[in-house]
Amino acid sequence: MKDPTTLNRLYGRRSGHKLRVGQSDLVEQLLPAISVPEDGPITAEGLFGYDRPLHFEIGFGSGEHLAYRADMLPDHGFIGCEPFLNGVVGALAHVRDQSLPNVRLHMGNALEVLSRIPDGSLSFVYLLHPDPWPKLRHAKRRMMNKGPVDMISAKLKPGGEFRFGTDHPVYLRWALMIMNGRVDFEWLAKEPQDFLVRPGGWPETRYEAKARKKDHEVWYFRYRRK
Repeated sequence: MKDPTTLNRLYGRRSGHKLRVGQSDLVEQLLPAISVPEDGPITAEGLFGYDRPLHFEIGFGSGEHLAYRADMLPDHGFIGCEPFLNGVVGALAHVRDQSLPNVRLHMGNALEVLSRIPDGSLSFVYLLHPDPWPKLRHAKRRMMNKGPVDMISAKLKPGGEFRFGTDHPVYLRWALMIMNGRVDFEWLAKEPQDFLVRPGGWPETRYEAKARKKDHEVWYFRYRRK
């Protein structure tokens, strides 16, 4: 497998508005306590002390979805990766306020972390509203590409689920082209309603709510690893 850092480098900004004192405290105190280790294999036992179903979210935004799922499934383990500092702060606040001991975070490249998870270890992978990079010359930057999807496929257990959501029509067409060419995933949609209505256990995020206020259509995709 290629070096994960060559599959999808990080582009764009890493931080936004200046952090307040309380937010800085979260980064300085809570983040080190729940960060994914910087090297070595990443397993449920290593992160949480015993084997349990493991979930992985790529680019968790402000952490609403990650926190919702972790709260709903306290016996499962959750790994979230996000390069944007202010998003990490949002997730840290959820972990603190909801007392979520089953969450581990990484501020940086999700693929670097994903590459260190043993094959066939994950029960769920989530990719919700990734940056669409709508210009064709930037298509190689999209997370939904052969290299990253190959890695997602390898890390999922047989029967594990890959969930993808977007409100961007260019990214939608691109993602369908990528996923329709795969033989290792089964699309869990029998009729249009299955990808036009948010499935149960899939909360609305801040980003999705913003998209709907702009009258954007939102699409939801569930794929099972064969």
